[in-house]
Amino acid sequence: MSNSVISVISRFLEEYNTTTTNKLKVVDAYLLYILLTGALQFLYCLLVGTFPFNSFLSGFISCVGSFILAVCLRIQINPQNKGDFLSISPERAFADFLFAHTVLHLVVMNFIG
Repeated sequence: MSNSVISVISRFLEEYNTTTTNKLKVVDAYLLYILLTGALQFLYCLLVGTFPFNSFLSGFISCVGSFILAVCLRIQINPQNKGDFLSISPERAFADFLFAHTVLHLVVMNFIG
């Protein structure tokens, strides 16, 4: 059982390294960072408490929103999805990502109070 799991993981990593572009690898690293940040914030909330609750909520909402925006960016710049986003260039997708991030963080900063 463990040998099959290890072989599946090694094949996945091998195919990921050979077929995924560097741009997508950078976005994937950002996604992993955001996921770990959100998990650490949630773990901190469970261990220490939620006081002040607005700060926890705004930090966690920021992580979730950033993750969703980065997934949208990854979908739009993926070469395999080029047929679905004919009118959107990778530069436009990144500009939209930055604009949405700015709006998200303005809302988060306003929520903190």
